[in-house]
Amino acid sequence: MSQSPLKLSRLILQDIWQHKWVLLLSIIVIFNAVIVVHTSHMSRKLISQWDFLLQERDRLDIEWRNLLLEEQSQSEHSRVTRIATKDLDMSRPLPSQEVVIRLQ
Repeated sequence: MSQSPLKLSRLILQDIWQHKWVLLLSIIVIFNAVIVVHTSHMSRKLISQWDFLLQERDRLDIEWRNLLLEEQSQSEHSRVTRIATKDLDMSRPLPSQEVVIRLQ
């Protein structure tokens, strides 16, 4: 009952050849499974990246709002007047010191 490895190999190849459609469908199913796993991995990776970018956008939006508030507070008329008079020693000119220039 012992068969040589060569005869056994030939018998296996003949059996595979008879059922080539089953073999082809099995290969297609395995290939499809690998593609599904790869697609799922890439989808999860992109969703994670998207979530990170949304968080970054929110952080930048908060920073932008804070900068707008700071700009508004820094440019208030009373603050500018106070800095001009105290720090820069500036004063409003007298009406006699004003010069009016007209362009014709």
